[in-house]
This record gives sequence, structure tokens and C-alpha cells, in this order.
Amino acid sequence: MQGQSPVFYGPNGLRAGWRLLAFLATLSVLFSAVMMALRFFRHAPFRGEITPGAALLGEGVPLLLVLLGSWIMSHLERRTLADYGLPAWGAFGAKFWLGGVFGFLSISALLAAIYAAHGFHLDGLALRGASLWKYALLWAAVFVVVGLFEEFFFRGYMLFTLTTGIGFWPAALALSALFGYVHHGNSGETWLGAFNAGLVGLLFCLLLRRTGDLWMAIGFHAAWDWGETYCYGVADSGQVAAGHLLNASFAGPQWITGGTVGPEGSYLCTALLVVLFAIFAVLLRTVKYPNPASITGRVSGAPAFDL
Repeated sequence: MQGQSPVFYGPNGLRAGWRLLAFLATLSVLFSAVMMALRFFRHAPFRGEITPGAALLGEGVPLLLVLLGSWIMSHLERRTLADYGLPAWGAFGAKFWLGGVFGFLSISALLAAIYAAHGFHLDGLALRGASLWKYALLWAAVFVVVGLFEEFFFRGYMLFTLTTGIGFWPAALALSALFGYVHHGNSGETWLGAFNAGLVGLLFCLLLRRTGDLWMAIGFHAAWDWGETYCYGVADSGQVAAGHLLNASFAGPQWITGGTVGPEGSYLCTALLVVLFAIFAVLLRTVKYPNPASITGRVSGAPAFDL
């Protein structure tokens, strides 16, 4: 483009790095507006024990803001949310439920391995009757929202945009490292737990790459967290929630049990994630993301912003 600096513009418009900065600036404005509204209404942040209501608000509001910010960028770029990995037609379809099955079986297999190493014990039911079903449904709703927020924030617009600039796997590594680092701020988290969070982020990037969208990763993420937090009642990234089905206890060395982090801080979790990566790499062979047409703008017209 004549008269435009190559620092800012490529052959088709604004470069990927500047688009990413525009997205983050948009989110910053949206989050600042929400924080101002909370201060205006004198709404105190949630503290103490994690409850379903607090978690839904704490994760639901950021999800809505990320969706809004991504929608704004999609209109500026003349793309759709589907181009960023979240097609509406795939919502809660077969890929989501398949991911859910793998997620629940995976956390169950991890805890079974810790049990076999004499590090994990179940001590009976913590809930009965109506409370059992109430919390099962509430936590399911919470973790669907958590899965949607974390997957679309780290592996939605940002991953798509970085991919257009540096390629998919370099972008996936960078954002997975960020995903792990962010987890290190959780109460009771360790560096191994944060590393495993980054590793599972890389696994979800593989699922996106080979399935074409985020729905299988969202289902896996939600079911893993639901099984860990509600069903087995163990710490999730160092946090134990109210209203869990089973009472559980750990005993033994931290490298087996995960210590304060919970099972995600165990070296057995690291081994499990490596095995899962190999399994999905073999089972899902076709590269489906990103759609080349969505990068070049052939899907919805020449984009306003591009490489």
C-alpha cells in the first residue's frame, strides 16, 4: 500500500501485532468500564470459599467481555467468531461431548494412578439427596463457562492473530506458556502445577488444530474441572470449592500427590498429558485450523486488517 509505513502495514492491511494490541486495548477499556460500574454500585469482590454463584459471576463477566471484544475485532477485520475457533453451529455438539468424555476419563485416570501409588483415598460421600444434584448441575454450568472463557481468551482471537504473524505452533507455545504462568498466581500453586497448566494448554491447541474449532477442547476442559472439583472434591490449581460429591484425602510425597496444588501438581499429571498428546496426535491426523481462507480474507471479503 503506497504511503503507508511497512512497520504498521503489510500487503493486506494492519499487521498482526498491531491487531493484537488493538484487541488487548479493547479488552482493557471494557474491563475498566466493568470495574468502574462495580465500584459505583459498591460491589465488593468475592473472597474466601469458592461457591458456584461467585464462580459464575467471576468467570461469566470476563467471558462476555472477551466475546464482545472479539466480536468488535471481527467486524473491523470482516471476519467471524468462527474464524477465531468458536463457530455457533458447533455449540455443544458431538465434539463438545466427546471432549467431555475424554476430560472426565483423564482426570479419573490421573487420580487412579495416584491411588495406585498409595497417594489418594476416597472417604465417602460429602453430599446426599437434593444437594447432590443441585451442586452437580451448578458446577457443570460453572465449568462450561470456565472452559468457554479460558479457551476463547487464550486460544481464540489471540491465537488466530498470532498465527497469522508467526505461525501456529510458535503462537501456541507462546500462549500456552502465558496460560501456565497465569495459573501460577493461584493460591497454593507451584511451578510444576503451572507447567502442567501450560502443557494442557498446548494439548488444547492440538485439539483446535486437528478438529478445526475449540468445542472439543472446551468439553475436555469443562469435564476435567468438573470431575476434579465436584465429583472427586480435590483441589483444582490449589483451590477447593464448596459443594463437592466425595470426600478425598492425599498422603505421600508431593511429586505423586501434587501437594497443595492438587493432582495437577503431580509428575503423574505431566506423564498423563504427554500420553494424551501422543494419543490425539495419532487419532486426529488432519490439520483443520486455521482455515487459510479466513487468514487471507477470502471467506467474508478482503479484511480491513490483515498481515
